[in-house]
Order: sequence, then C-alpha cells, then structure tokens
Amino acid sequence: MSVFELPIGPELDLHAFAPGDVVSVVEDYLTECRARGVLRVRVVHGRGRGVQRAIVRRSLERLPFVLAAEDAEPEHGGWGATFVTLRPLDAGTQGPV
Repeated sequence: MSVFELPIGPELDLHAFAPGDVVSVVEDYLTECRARGVLRVRVVHGRGRGVQRAIVRRSLERLPFVLAAEDAEPEHGGWGATFVTLRPLDAGTQGPV
C-alpha cells in the first residue's frame, strides 16, 4: 500500500481512487477539511449507475459532523457530485465530533 498526501481544499475528486478506498478517503478527507476550517466540500463521485454516489452518501450519514449532503447544482456536476456541509469545530470541543 502506498501513502501519499492530498492537497486539502473545497473539492475531492474520487476518480483516482479504488472503489474499496472511497469510504476511508472521504471520511479522512472531510475530517481534515473540518480541522482546517474548510466547511463546504464538493465530492466528485461521477454519474455512472450511481453506485459510487450511494457509497459516498452512506458514508456521510455515519459522520456526526456532516450537517448536509446534497446533489451539486447542474453547473457543478449535478448528481455526479455531492456538496457536503460540515459542522465547524467549537473552540471548546475536543475530538472529531
């Protein structure tokens, strides 16, 4: 297994990742975005048959700091991308929630 660093920002394109890695990539990426104050992220999963989209959405449902997840507007990928809104870290909060 090779390890590499992704630049953290408001977009995560999953096309480069193996399907078996998607859940951990999404969860780790969003956790790091939140830690850095990036609270709105576009996750690009592609259109296809919707399998990847469903995997991403199920993953997001398990994260307690995800406030909302919705299809991107047509000009930003439509149902081929999901916009995720994250709960900010509170100054007094320790840990991932």
